[in-house]
Amino acid sequence: MNNRERVRAILHYEDYDRMPVVHFGYWKETLEKWAAEGHLGLEEIEGVADGNDAELSISEKLGFDFNWFTVFSDRSDVLSSLYPPFERRVLEELPDGTLKVLNEYGVIQIEKPGLRSIPSEVDHLLKDRRSWEEHFKPRLQYSEDRIDAKRLEAIRRQEAERHDPLGVHCGSLFGQIRNMMGLEGVSYLYADDEKLYDEMIDTVGELAYRVTERILSSGARFDFAHFWEDLCFKSGPLIPPRIFENKVGPHYRRITELARDHGITIVSLDSDGKIDALIPTWIKNGVNTMFPIEVGTWNASIRPWRERYGRELRGVGGMNKHVLAEDHAAVDAEIERLKPLVALGGYIPCPDHRLPPTAKWENVQYYSARMRETFG
Repeated sequence: MNNRERVRAILHYEDYDRMPVVHFGYWKETLEKWAAEGHLGLEEIEGVADGNDAELSISEKLGFDFNWFTVFSDRSDVLSSLYPPFERRVLEELPDGTLKVLNEYGVIQIEKPGLRSIPSEVDHLLKDRRSWEEHFKPRLQYSEDRIDAKRLEAIRRQEAERHDPLGVHCGSLFGQIRNMMGLEGVSYLYADDEKLYDEMIDTVGELAYRVTERILSSGARFDFAHFWEDLCFKSGPLIPPRIFENKVGPHYRRITELARDHGITIVSLDSDGKIDALIPTWIKNGVNTMFPIEVGTWNASIRPWRERYGRELRGVGGMNKHVLAEDHAAVDAEIERLKPLVALGGYIPCPDHRLPPTAKWENVQYYSARMRETFG
C-alpha cells in the first residue's frame, strides 16, 4: 500500500499494512538549530514549506512519511484570504529595535527583536462598516487569479503518480475574521452591529465555497478536505458555541457537501486549544477529522470524543511533541500511551503541532523508527 491508500483505509476503519509516520512541519527556528548542529545544511532548510521537496527531503532523513498539512489552496494566505493582502509597512521604529508594523491582515502589531512569540496587536484597520467596505470586503471577493491554474493542472495530470495524500484547503470561516479584527473587536461587533457581523461571515463563507468549487471542478482529485480555524484557547472557545452553530455551521455544511459531491469523504480541521464545545457543530456539518489534538498543551485526546460521537469522529495528531525534548524512555512511554488510541481505529498519531526548537534531532529519528516497529 502507498500512503494515500493507508490513510484512506485507516480513516475508514479498513485493513491496512502499517501505520504511516506523520508530522505537522517544523518551526523555522527548529530547522536553523538542527542546521547549526550539523544535521542539515543551510541550503537544505532554505525555502522549506509544508509538503514541498525541501521539506520532504528533511522528513525522509528524520524517518517521517509525510506532513498531514500538505494541501492545495488559493493563492492568497490561507489564514486571511485577503487578496491582495495589505502591504506590510513599518510605521515606527523604537530605539531598542522594536517595530510597530502594519501587517498583511491590516493589523498593527508590535514586533520585538529576537522574540519568537506571537506579536502583540495594538490596533486593527477593520473596525466598522466603513473600514469593512473600503478595505476588506473588496479583498474578500472571488477572482480567477486567486487560483494557481498551472499547479492545479499539474496535480490533475500527476494524480496517478502521487503516493502521499494531498488535501484541498477550504479556508477559514471565522478564524480569519478574528485575525483581521481582533478578538475584542469581533466580540463587540456581534453586540453592536449583528447585521455587519453576519455579512462578514457570509462574505468569507461564499469566498471559501467558490474557491473550493473552482478547485474541485478542475478535475484534480484530492484525498481530503481541510479547514483552519484556531478558535479556542486553553479553557474553551473564543466564540459562543450557539453563535458558531447558527451563523458559521451552515457554511461548513455547504462546503463539506460540495467536497462529498467530488468524492472526498475525509474532512479535517485544524483548531488549537480546547475545542470540545465546538465539535458538535463541526460533526453535524460534515467535518469528521480533528487535527492536531493538542495533548501536550490542552490534554486533549480522541478517546472521550470517540465515546461521545462514535466512529464518525476521526483524528490525526494527539502525540505529545514535548517528549521529543527529553530522552528515548520518554518517547517509548508516549508510544505506549498511543497504543490503545490507535486500537480505536480511525486515528493516525502525529506530533500535536509543529516541532519546536526543543525537539532533539536524534529523538525525532528514534520516534519515527519506534513508530514503525510498534505499528508496522
